[in-house]
Amino acid sequence: MEINSVLDISREALVLALKISLPILAVALIVGLLVSLVQALTQIQDQTIAFVPKLIAIFVTLFLLMPYIGSLMLTFNETLTNQIVHSK
Repeated sequence: MEINSVLDISREALVLALKISLPILAVALIVGLLVSLVQALTQIQDQTIAFVPKLIAIFVTLFLLMPYIGSLMLTFNETLTNQIVHSK
């Protein structure tokens, strides 16, 4: 396997990791900001209050994005397998 192929596969893997994690991180960021805003408005300064809504939002996001994540990973796996088969 050539060095260019390894670099291309590594780049594709990093882009895939970003595509998978970005929506989840965005939801966590938005929920965290909303909870922080509510805490600032109500003057409740408990740090554990933000944890539960973020956790629930992340689980819901993961559940809703499972088909998308699965299709991305399947496509990457098929591409990688085809490259390995054709390189021999």
